[in-house]
Amino acid sequence: MRTHLRRLAADTGYLMLGFPLATVAFCLMVAGLSAGAGTVVVGVGVAVLAVTLLIARLFGDLERGRIALVLDRPVHRPRYPAPPVGAGWVRRLVNPIVTPQSWLDVLHLIIVFPVAIATFVVTTAMWALVLGGVTYPIWGWFTNQIPGNQELPELLGFSGGYLSNTLFYAVLGVVATLVLFPVIRFMATLQANLGRTLLSGMAELQGRIDDLTEGRHAAAHAEADALRRLERDIHDGPQQRLVHLAMELSRAQRLLERDAEAASTTIGQAITATRETLDELRALSRGIAPPILADRGLNPALSALAARCTVPVELDVRIEERFAALVENTVYFVTAEALTNVAKHSRATMCRVMLDRTGDSLLLTIGDDGVGGAHVAKGHGLSGLADRLRAVDGELSVQSPAGGPTLIVAEVPCG
Repeated sequence: MRTHLRRLAADTGYLMLGFPLATVAFCLMVAGLSAGAGTVVVGVGVAVLAVTLLIARLFGDLERGRIALVLDRPVHRPRYPAPPVGAGWVRRLVNPIVTPQSWLDVLHLIIVFPVAIATFVVTTAMWALVLGGVTYPIWGWFTNQIPGNQELPELLGFSGGYLSNTLFYAVLGVVATLVLFPVIRFMATLQANLGRTLLSGMAELQGRIDDLTEGRHAAAHAEADALRRLERDIHDGPQQRLVHLAMELSRAQRLLERDAEAASTTIGQAITATRETLDELRALSRGIAPPILADRGLNPALSALAARCTVPVELDVRIEERFAALVENTVYFVTAEALTNVAKHSRATMCRVMLDRTGDSLLLTIGDDGVGGAHVAKGHGLSGLADRLRAVDGELSVQSPAGGPTLIVAEVPCG
């Protein structure tokens, strides 16, 4: 109840204050634009237009703060580019004029004026009905004493009299009270969303573009790191073993005619090296999406990961449906990297992995009872997870105080 009352008071204040602000701003804009356009041919108009646009920017900043209170979320301020370094006074003067957002600020002040008038009138009328109906027994007694006075109920064809009028206004006040909150809220959000679209729409779009750009860079960075790591591991491991294997087989071929026993020993060593190379290639292939993930989905693939982990893993997968390959690969690799980190660094005796869907996101939770101290800083075991998740607009949260336990929560959009 208190929340609704605070919300009603805030919305009412927003609408009531919006009318005088819109009136002042509209008058300034009309006067400034008219004077600037009329005198631009003699040069003075450029300065007038620049000042007008700067005033519109001030009103825009004020309105963004008011909108944030109505919508209960921050409203982004657009980027107003500064003049180039070393620009002259003429370039600095025309800088607001060549900024697109400045004209959107002016457009908002012009469009919001009739909207503010309408919402102000409705707000005033609604509160008048509520307060008038509640207080009618007080002031109605005096108006009924005026000779020849006709109240609204009589004009509508109802019987006159103090008691009849009191009942009529009481019913009217109750109805107005019941619809007061939704009506005021609707008008406040309508006016606030109009302002948000014009005053921060470009900023929100630019922010989204920046997020997508960051995600693309994160994806490229994550893939580049994974590729460099895979190339390094292949060069340092299987490639060296295969070179050694080729040399051993060549030696065995030369020994085969003159020393069969030595050749047999060499071939045996080559077979052992082959098996070791195969084992190492299997280990490296864990960094590549396995066929089981593509064929059967996350549940079997995560079960295989849990079975290979050297720390006992309790797996709880609460989904059955399939998702896009990018989503499933992300969940798989995040789980694989996290379990690898647990096995290498946590000194844990138990690990728990849970995967569930919440709305349009998959929620992956990995916890262990180890020594803690895990974080996503560069050079640490979890450093690549944040980049991989940013590439799909996901989020990563790591709670790992010294002494443990560690809790990793990854949210992967899947809608």
